Amino acid sequence: MQRKDGQMYAPVGKSRLVCNPGEFTIGVIGLDHGHIYGMCNGLVEAGAMVTHVWDPDQNRLAAFVKAFPTAKVVSSDAAIYDNPAVDLVATAAIPSDRSGIITKALMAGKHAFSDKPAMTNLKDLEAVRSAVELSGKRFGIYFSERLHVEAASYADNLIAEGSIGKVVQTIVLGPHRLSKNSRPAWFFDKQRFGGILTDIGSHQIDQILHYGNAKHARVLASKVANYNNSDYPGFEDFGDASLLCDNGSTGYFRVDWFTPDGLRAWGDGRTIILGTEGHIELRKYVDLARADTPNTVYMANGKGEFSFDANNTVGFPFFGRFIRDCLDGTELAISQEYTLHVMELAITAQNMATRISQEVV
Repeated sequence: MQRKDGQMYAPVGKSRLVCNPGEFTIGVIGLDHGHIYGMCNGLVEAGAMVTHVWDPDQNRLAAFVKAFPTAKVVSSDAAIYDNPAVDLVATAAIPSDRSGIITKALMAGKHAFSDKPAMTNLKDLEAVRSAVELSGKRFGIYFSERLHVEAASYADNLIAEGSIGKVVQTIVLGPHRLSKNSRPAWFFDKQRFGGILTDIGSHQIDQILHYGNAKHARVLASKVANYNNSDYPGFEDFGDASLLCDNGSTGYFRVDWFTPDGLRAWGDGRTIILGTEGHIELRKYVDLARADTPNTVYMANGKGEFSFDANNTVGFPFFGRFIRDCLDGTELAISQEYTLHVMELAITAQNMATRISQEVV
């Protein structure tokens, strides 16, 4: 289930059930972004059941129920917050609305799973942090560019085996197709989408911390620009940032809305992981001008050059781990602090970014 612009990104993996039928249920609030399909599909493949859904748009509801027929349409979001049979609230509402949904869910005794960005400013981040601490419930963010890409998990195994030594730098390129005519008005309103570094930049920061095996980092520099969309002056179609992690590893990422129409995928997303004894490159969605082989992993080290097809190999282990974290009170998938810190870094990079004037170009 994937449109060429990536708005309905929902990879299909193998079912690896970690709970009994009906043991872990999902109520969905907010269908504004198509990532909700990937979020729910990953959890369902791990044994969860989507039982309830609410959204003000009837067309979006109809499409969602067609994909997840176990979901009952309810008349209000309160019918999900107040339902003791719902274990987790998932949301892909407008980004600026997500933190409120997360906070309400947590304080209602539900776990919460949000599309990225889960919040658009530091005040809302602190509200979620407080709700996490007070509720004792689990909160996760759908960093799909790592969590729902088999090449990304395949790289985890190579690094764990010591194939490239200690990771010292991660470079992440995150181009996206704009598909301007299909985007809703909120997509171009910075107060609602949070800025390009807060939004899609959070994907890349997650990868920098994860592959660098770092707990914390600081933003050294960042910049944004609107090079090609003057009809939306507040929009940003380019951004990048440099990070220094607490263990000395570094990271750089670039995000943009310049994927050309001639590319068969929504973006030529790549991650380059440099180690002391080799390096890995992930070509996640397309191997440019070659056979249609997403999830290609390249590696070079002291033993030689290697190419791996990661498709149908390691699956998507995050979703099962996250479900068990919710049921068992563990933190095997991603720690709460890590999740919040990624968003803190993304928002900080956005807030401190130098805006490039078009006059310079």
